[in-house]
Amino acid sequence: MLFLHGYGCDQNMWRFLVPAFKQDYRIVLYDLAGSGGSDLTAYSRRRHGTLHGHADDLLEICDALGLGGAVVVGHSVSAMISALAAIKRPELFSKLVMIGPSPCYMNDDGYTGGFNRADLEGLLEFLDSNFLGWSRQIAPAIMGVPQRPELAEELTASFCRTDPEIAQHFGKVTFLSDHRADIAELAAPTLILQCSDDIVAPVAVGEWMHRAIPDSELVVMEATGHCPHLSAPEETIRNMKAYLA
Repeated sequence: MLFLHGYGCDQNMWRFLVPAFKQDYRIVLYDLAGSGGSDLTAYSRRRHGTLHGHADDLLEICDALGLGGAVVVGHSVSAMISALAAIKRPELFSKLVMIGPSPCYMNDDGYTGGFNRADLEGLLEFLDSNFLGWSRQIAPAIMGVPQRPELAEELTASFCRTDPEIAQHFGKVTFLSDHRADIAELAAPTLILQCSDDIVAPVAVGEWMHRAIPDSELVVMEATGHCPHLSAPEETIRNMKAYLA
C-alpha cells in the first residue's frame, strides 16, 4: 500500500492511517519531489511541470521496489498523480483510494470545479507575492475544521517548510491542471472519499469523478474540510477497510 500526500504536505500526514493497515500490507511512504524531506535537487521544472512527471516518479519507485498489484492511497493532487500512473501501467496497481480528488479546479461549462478563473488567478498571484502570508491564510480554510485549530497550525507549518520557489511552481502545476479527459481511461477499481464540505474539492467534483471512472465507488463522508486523514482518521479508515475487504 503506497501513500501519496497532497500539495504542501509530506508523508507524516499519514501517521494516523498507517497503523491501521501495516499488519495487512507492506507500507510504502515517500515525499513527492520538492516536498518534505525529499532531495530538492531532484525537483525539475521541466519534468515536474506537469503531473505526469510525478506519476513517472511513482512508477519508478514501484519498479525499484518490485511492486505489483499495489493499493495506492492518494490525497488531493496525488489522487490525480496515482490515476495517471495507473493509466500508464495498470498492472502495477490493484485498487486506488482517492481522498478529496479533483481532475480540474476551475469551473467550466457543465462542470463545477470550485473556482472560477479569477479566483484561481488571484490565489496564484497571492502565492507568488507572499508565500508565507498565503500559507497562513489558506491552510485553515483547506483544513476546514475550525474547532481543531491545531490541525490548521500543522498544515500552515507544513506549507511554510516548503521551498517557496518550488511551492509556487507546483501550485501552478496543481491548480491549473485539467485531467478530465484522462480519467475515463482509468480501469482500476477506485474508492472516492469525498468530504461533505470541502472548499478545495466540492461534492460536485466527487460526483463527477464517480460518473467518469467506470469502476468506482463514491463515499460522501461526514467529515468536513480537505484532509480527513488528519481530521477524521477513524471515519477514513473505516471506509477504506470496508472497500478493500
